[in-house]
Amino acid sequence: MDHTEIKLLAFDAILASIEAGKEILDVYESAFEVELKDDKSPLTLADKRAHHMIVKMLKETGIPILSEEGRSLAYDERNKWSTMWIVDPLDGTKEFIKQNGEFTVNIALVEKGVPIMGVIYVPVDETLYFGAEGLGAYRVEKAAHVKETDNLSDWMDMGTALPESQERPYTMVGSRSHMSDETAAFFDDIRRQYPDSEIISKGSSLKICMVAEGSADVYPRFAPTMEWDTAAGHGIAKGAGFEIYQANSDNPLEYNKEDLLNPWFIVKEKS
Repeated sequence: MDHTEIKLLAFDAILASIEAGKEILDVYESAFEVELKDDKSPLTLADKRAHHMIVKMLKETGIPILSEEGRSLAYDERNKWSTMWIVDPLDGTKEFIKQNGEFTVNIALVEKGVPIMGVIYVPVDETLYFGAEGLGAYRVEKAAHVKETDNLSDWMDMGTALPESQERPYTMVGSRSHMSDETAAFFDDIRRQYPDSEIISKGSSLKICMVAEGSADVYPRFAPTMEWDTAAGHGIAKGAGFEIYQANSDNPLEYNKEDLLNPWFIVKEKS
C-alpha cells in the first residue's frame, strides 16, 4: 500500500477514534454497569458503543475489521485477508472502571501480518497519537476540538513529531494493572546497568505511546496480551523509529495469527 492510501486511511481512522471516544465518555461520565466476558475481563456498555461506532465509520473503506468485540471470527475467514483493521474499541477497561483516565481507543491497519499504521486516542484528555512507517509519528492535543479538516496533512501540521528529545534518566514503563515476576527481574537488570533509572506505571496502550514519544526508553511485557492490545501502538512505534520485538528475539510481533495471543515482547528502539 502506498503512502497516499495510508494517509487517506489514517485520516478515516482518526475520525473514527475520536467519535468512538465520544461514545466512551458518554458512558464514563454516567453511572455504568460492568459485565464479565467469557475470559472474566470486564466489558462495559462503552466497549460496545465504541465498537459499533468504529465499525460504522470504517466499513466504508471496504477493509475487513478484526475487533476485540469480534474475537470469535474464524481463522479460515480472516486468513484470506491481506489487509485488515485490528481494533480495540476500549483498551484498558480496568482503568476505565477505576476511572483513572488511562484508557484508549486503538485502531491499526495491518498488511500481511505487519502493522503499517496506527491510531491511539485518549478520550479523557483528547490526546491523539498516530503514525506510520514512512510518514512518521505525531501527537495532537485536544484532538476532539480540532476544526474540521479533510486530510491527514493538517493533522500532521498540528501535531508534535515524535519522538521528542527529552533530558531525563533512563526510563522504563510498566503496566499499572499487571506486574509479573519476570518484568520485575527485567527492571532489576536495567537498574544494574543504569543505577539512576526510573520506572513509570501506566495503563493500556499508553505504555507503547510513552516509548514512541520519547518519555520512556523501554517497555517490557512479560504477561498475556492480545493482538488488538498492541497493533495500533506498534504502527505508531514504527513511525517513531521504534519496534516491538518478541522477547529474546530480533523478530517483531506478527498479526492475524491463528492464535491471536501475543508472545511476550519488548518495545524499544530499532536494533
